[in-house]
This record gives sequence, C-alpha cells and structure tokens, in this order.
Amino acid sequence: MNRPIAVENLAERLPPKARLIGIDLGTRTIGLALSDVERRLASPLKTLPRTAFQKDADALLAIFAEFEIAAVVLGLPLDLEGRDSPRAQSTRAFARNLATRTDLPIAYWDERFSTAVVLRSLIENDVSRARRAEVVDKMAAAYILQGALDRLQALDSDL
Repeated sequence: MNRPIAVENLAERLPPKARLIGIDLGTRTIGLALSDVERRLASPLKTLPRTAFQKDADALLAIFAEFEIAAVVLGLPLDLEGRDSPRAQSTRAFARNLATRTDLPIAYWDERFSTAVVLRSLIENDVSRARRAEVVDKMAAAYILQGALDRLQALDSDL
C-alpha cells in the first residue's frame, strides 16, 4: 500500500518538471490548488463539495489525471500543540483510503492557521463575505501547497 509520507521525503520521489496538488480537506468542501511544473508557485484551482468518499476520490483522481499530478500535498489539521486532533485523524484516514486508489505519493503539511490566515487576508482586501465563502477553501489549499513548495525549495538549496 502507498503510505502517506512527510514532505521532506517527497523530493526524492518527484520527477523533474511535474505539478503537485494541494488539498485542504474540510468537512463540507475540498479546496484544491496546483503548483506550476517548476514547483515554485501554488495557485488556487477549485473547491469541490464533500460527498461520499468514493465520489470524492473519483473526482480527485480525475483531476490528478487531467493536470498530470506527480504528488499530493494534504493539509493536516493538527491542534495548537501540534498533536493530532479528531479532524487530523479523519484526514489521515482519508489519506490512507485515497492511497489505496492511487500510486501518487501523498505528503502531509501542517495546516494550522491556514484558513485563518487566508480569511484575514481576504478581509483586509475588502472581499465580501459571500465571495470569501466561495474562495477560502481553494485559497487555503494554495497556502498549504505554497508552504510545502517553499520547504521543498529549501531542501533543494541545502543540497
């Protein structure tokens, strides 16, 4: 079985010039973001409604194929002390189940405060409440993915 890994272990499993996808897994929605092929910049992609796992996985696998994704970065909602929360345990279960359906590497990224940071930024930029609700999940996914991309870049520069 393909097991989720740490971002630090992801670099060795990536081909050159390939996209990563970031996922912000919520209870009602799934926010998605894409990297460029150089893996320098994360951009919001879309927000999917959560349904049953099977339908969610099918939708994600179709997106992985459409954008030729090389790996998945899944936001892990740890608690304030960095421990697993009930949502983190649910996210880990989702990742384990998704890993049975794809050979793509799946890496976790600590997503504490991602939604709060994105919401604060949207409010500071005078984005309406309705528009914030539309974009917050995919922007949180981009925030998560950008953190992982920055870490991968730092690892590359350390070599």
